[in-house]
Amino acid sequence: MGQEAVPPPRISVAIVEDDAVTRSLLSLAIESEPAFALIAAFDRARSAIAWLASNQPDLLLTDLGLPDGSGVEVIRACARYTPDTSIMVISMSSDEDEILSCIEAGASGYVLKDAGRTDIVQALLDLHAGGSPISPIIARKVLARMRGVVPARPAVDRRNPGLLTNREASILELIARGDSYGEVAVALCLSVGTVQTHVKNIYGKLSVHSRGEAVYEAQRRGLLRMNLPKLRK
Repeated sequence: MGQEAVPPPRISVAIVEDDAVTRSLLSLAIESEPAFALIAAFDRARSAIAWLASNQPDLLLTDLGLPDGSGVEVIRACARYTPDTSIMVISMSSDEDEILSCIEAGASGYVLKDAGRTDIVQALLDLHAGGSPISPIIARKVLARMRGVVPARPAVDRRNPGLLTNREASILELIARGDSYGEVAVALCLSVGTVQTHVKNIYGKLSVHSRGEAVYEAQRRGLLRMNLPKLRK
């Protein structure tokens, strides 16, 4: 009889979040993904930093507003102690200076807390795969901030039938305005799984690895109208 395949080691994740309810929801989301192993959860910056001095998770998910300091301090400590750990911020803040501070400190992803549970898990998977998951609204703020520094590239005519299908274009435009995968599914009468499949196809066509990168690349190519208002419930 042949040897049974050995499953790959699970991706270790640590959380820093002071709100007990949010921390519990994040923990449940991570534990629901078979590829992940939640190995630590903290509600204070100091305890997280002390733990990081002798432990190395594959992924670190941290809030910014902590009772005893800033999540930026946790990011800096993680980048210093465990440089191979990939770091993602999850926050309510969309302040441009704070976003750039996190990126400069060592964060590779920035997702807003109103993202759906499925979106957060997918963002962590993208992060581990080498992507830089950024909520579309955050990506647009960063791009707007950088427009005075980075020279604009010529846009490609958006009427390119060979690039994105009409369905893919609709999904990308909804994502660009800040909709979660769940909201896109409801708006287009699709299942979340179908939306995720379309998003993977979009990634492949645009040669990107995250939602933020997809929005940036589509905007650069002139594939987005970028005038769709976010629908309020």
